[in-house]
Amino acid sequence: MSGRSGTVGRMSPTPDELEARIGELRAAVRRAMAAGDRGTARERRAELRAAERAWDDAVLGDVLLDEGARQGASVRERAHQALTLLGAPAAPKMVSSVYATFFQGEIPGARLTSLRRDEERSFRAGPYSRPYYLCAALTADLLTPARGLLAVSTWPLERRIVGPLSPRVDFLTCAVRVAEHDPSPPGAQRVLRRFAAAIPGVVTGPAGTVDPAALAEAARAELDVHRGADRGHRESAARRARARLDDAERLFGVRRRAAANPAITGGTDR
Repeated sequence: MSGRSGTVGRMSPTPDELEARIGELRAAVRRAMAAGDRGTARERRAELRAAERAWDDAVLGDVLLDEGARQGASVRERAHQALTLLGAPAAPKMVSSVYATFFQGEIPGARLTSLRRDEERSFRAGPYSRPYYLCAALTADLLTPARGLLAVSTWPLERRIVGPLSPRVDFLTCAVRVAEHDPSPPGAQRVLRRFAAAIPGVVTGPAGTVDPAALAEAARAELDVHRGADRGHRESAARRARARLDDAERLFGVRRRAAANPAITGGTDR
Protein backbone atom coordinates (compact mmCIF):
# COMPACT_ATOMS: atom_id res chain seq x y z
CA MET A 1 0.00 0.00 0.00
CA SER A 2 1.20 3.47 -0.77
CA GLY A 3 -0.92 5.33 1.83
CA ARG A 4 0.94 7.28 4.50
CA SER A 5 0.16 7.60 8.17
CA GLY A 6 -1.22 10.98 9.19
CA THR A 7 1.67 11.43 11.63
CA VAL A 8 4.57 10.40 9.38
CA GLY A 9 6.52 13.40 8.16
CA ARG A 10 4.32 15.83 10.03
CA MET A 11 6.02 19.18 10.41
CA SER A 12 6.03 21.23 13.60
CA PRO A 13 3.82 24.34 13.45
CA THR A 14 5.52 27.45 12.11
CA PRO A 15 5.78 30.60 14.28
CA ASP A 16 3.06 32.24 12.17
CA GLU A 17 0.75 29.27 12.70
CA LEU A 18 1.48 29.32 16.42
CA GLU A 19 0.76 33.07 16.63
CA ALA A 20 -2.57 32.51 14.90
CA ARG A 21 -3.38 29.69 17.30
CA ILE A 22 -2.42 31.84 20.30
CA GLY A 23 -4.76 34.58 19.08
CA GLU A 24 -7.61 32.09 18.69
CA LEU A 25 -7.06 30.67 22.16
CA ARG A 26 -6.91 34.11 23.79
CA ALA A 27 -10.24 34.97 22.17
CA ALA A 28 -11.66 31.63 23.33
CA VAL A 29 -10.56 32.33 26.92
CA ARG A 30 -12.26 35.74 26.84
CA ARG A 31 -15.47 34.27 25.41
CA ALA A 32 -15.57 31.53 28.04
CA MET A 33 -14.99 34.01 30.87
CA ALA A 34 -17.67 36.34 29.52
CA ALA A 35 -20.10 33.41 29.42
CA GLY A 36 -19.20 32.34 32.95
CA ASP A 37 -17.88 28.98 31.72
CA ARG A 38 -14.86 28.65 34.00
CA GLY A 39 -14.21 25.00 33.12
CA THR A 40 -13.80 25.78 29.43
CA ALA A 41 -11.76 28.86 30.28
CA ARG A 42 -9.30 26.72 32.27
CA GLU A 43 -8.99 24.24 29.41
CA ARG A 44 -8.35 26.98 26.86
CA ARG A 45 -5.80 28.63 29.20
CA ALA A 46 -3.89 25.34 29.44
CA GLU A 47 -3.87 25.07 25.66
CA LEU A 48 -2.81 28.71 25.43
CA ARG A 49 0.17 28.18 27.74
CA ALA A 50 1.25 25.16 25.70
CA ALA A 51 1.02 27.16 22.47
CA GLU A 52 3.00 30.04 24.02
CA ARG A 53 5.73 27.64 25.15
CA ALA A 54 5.87 26.21 21.63
CA TRP A 55 6.17 29.76 20.23
CA ASP A 56 8.99 30.55 22.69
CA ASP A 57 10.80 27.42 21.59
CA ALA A 58 10.30 28.10 17.88
CA VAL A 59 11.19 31.80 17.91
CA LEU A 60 13.39 32.41 20.93
CA GLY A 61 14.81 28.94 21.36
CA ASP A 62 15.82 27.32 24.62
CA VAL A 63 19.35 27.45 25.92
CA LEU A 64 20.99 24.02 25.89
CA LEU A 65 21.96 22.97 29.39
CA ASP A 66 23.49 19.95 31.11
CA GLU A 67 25.81 19.00 28.26
CA GLY A 68 23.30 19.27 25.48
CA ALA A 69 20.09 18.24 27.22
CA ARG A 70 17.26 20.62 26.39
CA GLN A 71 15.97 22.62 29.30
CA GLY A 72 12.19 22.91 29.19
CA ALA A 73 11.90 26.31 30.85
CA SER A 74 11.40 29.25 28.52
CA VAL A 75 13.30 32.52 28.90
CA ARG A 76 10.36 34.12 30.73
CA GLU A 77 10.11 31.17 33.11
CA ARG A 78 13.83 31.39 33.88
CA ALA A 79 13.58 35.12 34.52
CA HIS A 80 10.60 34.47 36.78
CA GLN A 81 12.61 31.95 38.81
CA ALA A 82 15.48 34.40 39.29
CA LEU A 83 13.19 37.30 40.22
CA THR A 84 11.29 35.12 42.67
CA LEU A 85 14.57 34.30 44.39
CA LEU A 86 15.59 37.99 44.48
CA GLY A 87 12.21 39.17 45.73
CA ALA A 88 12.54 42.74 44.36
CA PRO A 89 12.77 44.53 41.01
CA ALA A 90 16.13 43.89 39.37
CA ALA A 91 18.12 44.74 36.26
CA PRO A 92 18.52 42.14 33.50
CA LYS A 93 22.21 41.69 34.32
CA MET A 94 21.38 40.76 37.92
CA VAL A 95 18.58 38.43 36.80
CA SER A 96 20.91 36.64 34.37
CA SER A 97 23.70 36.36 36.93
CA VAL A 98 21.46 34.94 39.65
CA TYR A 99 19.87 32.42 37.30
CA ALA A 100 23.26 31.26 36.00
CA THR A 101 24.58 30.82 39.53
CA PHE A 102 21.69 29.25 41.40
CA PHE A 103 19.79 27.47 38.61
CA GLN A 104 22.81 26.40 36.54
CA GLY A 105 21.55 27.80 33.26
CA GLU A 106 21.66 30.83 31.02
CA ILE A 107 19.37 33.71 30.15
CA PRO A 108 20.69 35.56 27.09
CA GLY A 109 20.70 39.26 27.91
CA ALA A 110 19.42 40.29 24.49
CA ARG A 111 16.23 38.31 25.05
CA LEU A 112 15.58 39.86 28.43
CA THR A 113 15.81 43.31 26.86
CA SER A 114 12.74 42.74 24.69
CA LEU A 115 10.88 40.43 27.07
CA ARG A 116 8.96 43.15 28.93
CA ARG A 117 7.63 44.59 25.66
CA ASP A 118 6.52 41.12 24.59
CA GLU A 119 4.79 40.62 27.93
CA GLU A 120 2.93 43.93 27.63
CA ARG A 121 1.72 43.06 24.13
CA SER A 122 0.52 39.70 25.41
CA PHE A 123 -1.33 41.26 28.35
CA ARG A 124 -3.04 43.92 26.23
CA ALA A 125 -4.12 41.28 23.69
CA GLY A 126 -5.55 38.96 26.35
CA PRO A 127 -5.51 40.35 29.90
CA TYR A 128 -4.75 37.83 32.66
CA SER A 129 -4.53 34.88 30.27
CA ARG A 130 -1.20 33.94 31.92
CA PRO A 131 -0.66 33.13 35.60
CA TYR A 132 1.98 35.87 35.81
CA TYR A 133 3.67 38.49 33.65
CA LEU A 134 7.17 39.91 33.75
CA CYS A 135 6.36 43.57 34.02
CA ALA A 136 7.84 46.94 34.92
CA ALA A 137 8.78 48.53 38.17
CA LEU A 138 7.00 51.91 38.31
CA THR A 139 8.54 55.24 39.23
CA ALA A 140 6.90 56.74 42.31
CA ASP A 141 6.60 60.24 40.85
CA LEU A 142 5.22 59.72 37.33
CA LEU A 143 4.20 56.04 37.48
CA THR A 144 6.17 55.44 34.28
CA PRO A 145 8.24 52.28 33.71
CA ALA A 146 11.46 52.41 35.72
CA ARG A 147 14.28 52.13 33.23
CA GLY A 148 15.94 48.73 33.08
CA LEU A 149 14.08 47.05 35.96
CA LEU A 150 12.03 43.86 35.73
CA ALA A 151 9.35 42.85 38.22
CA VAL A 152 6.66 40.18 38.57
CA SER A 153 2.99 41.00 38.12
CA THR A 154 1.89 38.90 41.12
CA TRP A 155 3.92 41.02 43.55
CA PRO A 156 2.02 43.65 45.52
CA LEU A 157 2.00 47.00 43.73
CA GLU A 158 3.96 48.56 46.60
CA ARG A 159 6.84 46.18 45.92
CA ARG A 160 6.92 47.22 42.25
CA ILE A 161 7.02 50.97 43.01
CA VAL A 162 10.46 52.61 42.93
CA GLY A 163 10.84 55.71 45.13
CA PRO A 164 13.95 57.71 46.03
CA LEU A 165 15.19 55.13 48.55
CA SER A 166 13.91 52.05 46.74
CA PRO A 167 17.04 51.18 44.71
CA ARG A 168 19.03 50.83 47.93
CA VAL A 169 16.23 49.02 49.76
CA ASP A 170 15.76 46.61 46.87
CA PHE A 171 19.52 45.97 46.66
CA LEU A 172 19.60 45.12 50.36
CA THR A 173 16.49 42.96 50.04
CA CYS A 174 18.10 41.01 47.21
CA ALA A 175 21.28 40.64 49.27
CA VAL A 176 19.34 39.06 52.15
CA ARG A 177 17.44 36.71 49.83
CA VAL A 178 20.60 35.56 48.05
CA ALA A 179 22.48 35.16 51.34
CA GLU A 180 19.70 32.95 52.68
CA HIS A 181 19.64 30.80 49.55
CA ASP A 182 21.75 27.69 48.92
CA PRO A 183 25.42 28.81 49.15
CA SER A 184 26.85 25.66 47.56
CA PRO A 185 26.79 26.43 43.79
CA PRO A 186 30.28 27.15 42.40
CA GLY A 187 29.52 30.77 41.53
CA ALA A 188 27.67 31.65 44.75
CA GLN A 189 30.67 33.31 46.38
CA ARG A 190 31.13 35.57 43.38
CA VAL A 191 27.55 36.83 43.73
CA LEU A 192 27.88 37.19 47.50
CA ARG A 193 31.08 39.20 47.11
CA ARG A 194 29.30 41.56 44.72
CA PHE A 195 26.72 42.34 47.39
CA ALA A 196 29.24 42.43 50.24
CA ALA A 197 31.41 45.01 48.46
CA ALA A 198 28.55 47.52 48.59
CA ILE A 199 27.33 46.89 52.15
CA PRO A 200 29.30 48.38 55.04
CA GLY A 201 30.30 46.07 57.87
CA VAL A 202 30.61 42.82 55.93
CA VAL A 203 33.98 41.30 56.79
CA THR A 204 35.39 38.84 54.27
CA GLY A 205 37.26 35.71 55.30
CA PRO A 206 40.18 33.85 53.76
CA ALA A 207 40.61 34.37 50.01
CA GLY A 208 37.82 36.95 50.09
CA THR A 209 35.12 34.52 51.09
CA VAL A 210 31.84 35.92 52.40
CA ASP A 211 29.87 34.42 55.27
CA PRO A 212 26.24 34.42 54.05
CA ALA A 213 24.91 34.88 57.59
CA ALA A 214 27.13 37.93 58.17
CA LEU A 215 26.04 39.41 54.83
CA ALA A 216 22.36 38.94 55.66
CA GLU A 217 22.82 40.48 59.11
CA ALA A 218 24.57 43.58 57.74
CA ALA A 219 21.97 44.01 55.00
CA ARG A 220 19.10 43.76 57.51
CA ALA A 221 20.75 46.32 59.79
CA GLU A 222 20.83 48.88 56.98
CA LEU A 223 17.33 47.92 55.83
CA ASP A 224 16.04 48.88 59.26
CA VAL A 225 17.34 52.41 58.66
CA HIS A 226 15.67 52.95 55.28
CA ARG A 227 12.62 50.70 55.23
CA GLY A 228 10.11 52.98 56.96
CA ALA A 229 10.68 56.05 54.79
CA ASP A 230 10.80 53.93 51.64
CA ARG A 231 7.53 52.24 52.53
CA GLY A 232 5.84 55.62 52.84
CA HIS A 233 6.88 56.66 49.31
CA ARG A 234 5.77 53.33 47.87
CA GLU A 235 2.40 53.24 49.59
CA SER A 236 1.55 56.81 48.58
CA ALA A 237 2.43 56.10 44.94
CA ALA A 238 0.54 52.80 45.01
CA ARG A 239 -2.63 54.58 46.18
CA ARG A 240 -2.37 56.98 43.23
CA ALA A 241 -1.74 54.10 40.83
CA ARG A 242 -4.78 52.15 42.02
CA ALA A 243 -7.02 55.22 41.80
CA ARG A 244 -5.86 56.53 38.42
CA LEU A 245 -4.40 53.75 36.28
CA ASP A 246 -6.01 50.90 34.39
CA ASP A 247 -4.89 47.28 34.78
CA ALA A 248 -2.28 47.41 32.02
CA GLU A 249 -0.81 50.68 33.29
CA ARG A 250 -0.52 49.33 36.82
CA LEU A 251 1.65 46.52 35.42
CA PHE A 252 3.60 48.26 32.68
CA GLY A 253 3.45 51.93 33.59
CA VAL A 254 2.02 55.09 32.09
CA ARG A 255 3.23 55.95 28.63
CA ARG A 256 5.60 58.92 28.63
CA ARG A 257 3.22 61.30 26.90
CA ALA A 258 0.38 60.51 29.29
CA ALA A 259 2.71 61.04 32.24
CA ALA A 260 2.72 64.76 31.49
CA ASN A 261 -0.97 64.90 32.50
CA PRO A 262 -1.14 65.71 36.25
CA ALA A 263 -4.67 64.30 36.41
CA ILE A 264 -3.16 60.87 35.80
CA THR A 265 0.06 60.89 37.78
CA GLY A 266 0.60 64.10 39.67
CA GLY A 267 -0.52 65.45 42.97
CA THR A 268 -0.35 64.12 46.48
CA ASP A 269 -2.85 62.09 48.46
CA ARG A 270 -5.16 64.19 50.56
